[in-house]
Amino acid sequence: MRKITPYLILGLCCVAFYPRPAAALNFSAPKPKFGYRDASGKKQSIEVVDKYYPKKIVHPFGNESNIDPKLRRAATIAEERARAHSLSKCWHYVKEALVAAGVVKSRPETTLAKQAGQELVNNYGFKKLSVSDPYQAPVGAVLVYDAKRAAGHVEIRTENGFASDFRSKTPSRRPLLGVFAKS
Repeated sequence: MRKITPYLILGLCCVAFYPRPAAALNFSAPKPKFGYRDASGKKQSIEVVDKYYPKKIVHPFGNESNIDPKLRRAATIAEERARAHSLSKCWHYVKEALVAAGVVKSRPETTLAKQAGQELVNNYGFKKLSVSDPYQAPVGAVLVYDAKRAAGHVEIRTENGFASDFRSKTPSRRPLLGVFAKS
């Protein structure tokens, strides 16, 4: 009993004066590593990512500050009225969405979709934007596409993709004539 008491007191003193933060560092779990061989055959390893911190997207669909807010409403209306498949009435549906949102006061009169951009610029105060990629078009912009021997195609950029008489996540494959919007 006499031999155990001095060792017990010495052990308790060591534990009492042992720094706590350093102890936590010594006993933390090691970070898991993923091992692999690179192209030259050399062994490599990297830490495994166990937490994801997404960055907040501020302007996901281009600069929308100088676009008429009614165009965003037209995009919502077009998306609500759009169907799952085309009815070959894209310009008709886009005209109706523009009128319903109050972007244009009267219904545009052209019949061919590929003529829509010119009419919107000449009669309704739209401007052609310097955007050549449909994905970079602001929400509410009207995209006009060409076709050699057909009427062409018109759609409105929405938050979820594109809408005309049908909704789609991807733009038309036809050649883009222009992206039009109103300030």
